[in-house]
Amino acid sequence: MSRSPAPRLAAVALGCWMLLAGSAHAALFEDDEARKAILDLRAKVDMISQKAAEDARRASEENSQLRRSLLDLQSQIENLRNDMARQRGQDEQLARDVAEVQRRLKDQAQGVDERLRKFEPSKVSVDGKEFTADPAEVREFDAALAVFRSGDFVAAQNAFTAFTKRYPQSGYGPSALFWLGNAQYANKDYKGAVTNFRTMLTSAADHPRAPEAALSIANCQMELKDSKAARKTLEDLVKAYPQSEAASAAKDRLSKLK
Repeated sequence: MSRSPAPRLAAVALGCWMLLAGSAHAALFEDDEARKAILDLRAKVDMISQKAAEDARRASEENSQLRRSLLDLQSQIENLRNDMARQRGQDEQLARDVAEVQRRLKDQAQGVDERLRKFEPSKVSVDGKEFTADPAEVREFDAALAVFRSGDFVAAQNAFTAFTKRYPQSGYGPSALFWLGNAQYANKDYKGAVTNFRTMLTSAADHPRAPEAALSIANCQMELKDSKAARKTLEDLVKAYPQSEAASAAKDRLSKLK
């Protein structure tokens, strides 16, 4: 016997409803999951954005700090350059000051040396004789000789007399006595001239002007009318200095001396 179609339809309808209800429930579940996923995603995005913003802020602060540090460093470098430039300037000025001081010291040292040389003995050569003399000796002897050569024999006699007394051990001694004797001869002080010529011969018989001094003694003796003494002096001169020009003159005078 066949069943009624109504129950089948009802069963079919119930099945459809259950299917639709399951589908609706599944759809509702899927929407909640999607919203939750979206919310989670947004939360993550917000977190990432916040972190990015924080990182950007921190990076900005670090960049600002770095810029300030660089500016400070640049300022320090500039200050250091300025300090070095000032130091170079000071060093250059110091070098100039040192050079100036050294130049002055050198000039002063040269000046002192020159002043000392004015007082230090030096080697001189007179009448073929070399010796050491003080600057004062040199000046006084030269001055006395200049007076003699000017023809002022009185002043020359006084100058050479003063020289021999002031410098009794001078290397100029023999020459000073020679010129003193000649000044006295010119002043007709023949005895005084003989004394000084003989003193010269006694102290310096090997002096280049010794033969002339001996001849001058003979001249003084002839002026004093002592022909015998003059002859003896001329003969001794020829024996002592046979190769000298004074010896030739002595021979000539001996031939004429009575």
